[in-house]
Amino acid sequence: MDVKTGLFYLFSALMLFAAFRVITARNPVHAALYLVLAFFQAAGIWVLLQAEFLAIALVLVYVGAVMVLFLFVVMMLDVNIDSIRIGFWRNFPLIGVFGAVIALEMSWVLIGNYRGTEVPKMVNAIVPHADKLAQVSNTKDLGVLLYTHYLYPLEIAAVILLVAIIAAIALTLRQRKDSKYVNPADQVRVNARDRMTVIKMKVTQKALPIVAPEVVSDTPDAQGAAVVEKKA
Repeated sequence: MDVKTGLFYLFSALMLFAAFRVITARNPVHAALYLVLAFFQAAGIWVLLQAEFLAIALVLVYVGAVMVLFLFVVMMLDVNIDSIRIGFWRNFPLIGVFGAVIALEMSWVLIGNYRGTEVPKMVNAIVPHADKLAQVSNTKDLGVLLYTHYLYPLEIAAVILLVAIIAAIALTLRQRKDSKYVNPADQVRVNARDRMTVIKMKVTQKALPIVAPEVVSDTPDAQGAAVVEKKA
């Protein structure tokens, strides 16, 4: 077994373990972190398949953006996980049956294409043109396919993601007592005469005369009494 095959088995085993922990972890934050680990292992497998662009896109888009959004949503919603897990074991047999059917279908497809040591037909078609394929950029080919043949599915996916972002913001929006929120509909319906209120007040009274305070001097007069002086 060469190094590439060993790395493939290593990445695959770690990805299966991380995927299993995603659905069995009790803490949703831990489940999201295990999903990040699964994405990294999948990116490693893409690198082994010489699809560097897909590996980098998987790390940047899913790990760097989507999973961060998942973590923020999980922490902001404060979901009660105990109430959700009440019916898990009751529905586990049905889920196990569906999982087994999917695993058998995938095994049948993979074993049919890679039976024993038989080289797949696609590999036989690619090997004679290996020199020409080495000069082709898979990033450029993916870009051309996305923005020509798959332009409408790409736009639909972008709209769906936008709706998901708006829904996440709407779910986490809570009314706070200290927020200075103003209803836009009330601002639109306001009239000019409602912006200012004229209040009738009494005429301003005249100011009272200023009386100078009295200051007692420490110097007594001829009869020995204290002298009171008015301070201007």
